[in-house]
Amino acid sequence: MTVYILSRLTITDRTEYDKYDTQFEAIFSNFDGKLLSVDEAPLVLAGEWEATRSVLIEFPSKESAFTWMQSDAYLEISKHRNAGSKISSIMVKAGR
Repeated sequence: MTVYILSRLTITDRTEYDKYDTQFEAIFSNFDGKLLSVDEAPLVLAGEWEATRSVLIEFPSKESAFTWMQSDAYLEISKHRNAGSKISSIMVKAGR
């Protein structure tokens, strides 16, 4: 079943975060995901949105998403994301 990962990030150290961002595509392209959106100026429709970046990713299954997230290569670069931003992420199923 298709799943989506939605992440909200507040970038606190652009230099550190960019170390993650510049390596992301090369690693992500080795997995089954699709990067659907990266937006630093989303249109807020309701409530408050304090994040400075939103990311939406699609995977064909929960297992494939976890394979990417738990890969050695991704874990290695995610330390830069964690050092340069505050992140909240959720995984949701497609459909009802």
